[in-house]
Amino acid sequence: MRVHPVGVRSAGDLKAAFPEIVRQSPDALYVAAAHFLNAQYRRVMDRVTKHHLPTLFRRRQDIEAGGLMSYGTNYREMYRTGAGYLDRIFKGAKPDDLPIQQFELVINLKTAKALGLTISPSFLGLADEVIE
Repeated sequence: MRVHPVGVRSAGDLKAAFPEIVRQSPDALYVAAAHFLNAQYRRVMDRVTKHHLPTLFRRRQDIEAGGLMSYGTNYREMYRTGAGYLDRIFKGAKPDDLPIQQFELVINLKTAKALGLTISPSFLGLADEVIE
């Protein structure tokens, strides 16, 4: 696998980034974590859809909005269970002894079909959620 990083440090960098990404003709795109991208996800989604780029995101919300797949922290679950962790710590539990929050894999089959991709049943079996 060859990695071709394209630096995007602000929303203004997005316009120049996509021609560079398309020029590289990648087999897939990974959108790394960056808080400013949270507000720009629609622009990113429009461009990856326009260029038919299979894209891995870090947030479930991007997959619910039409992205191919995400692998990252389930923030809804983390916030839901956070109070329980605090309760355990206040009662004397050592944070090092508490289980680590797991990442989740979410796959959007509708997007895969639109991209002409077939996802193996064994890989689908690893997913925490499959959106059809």
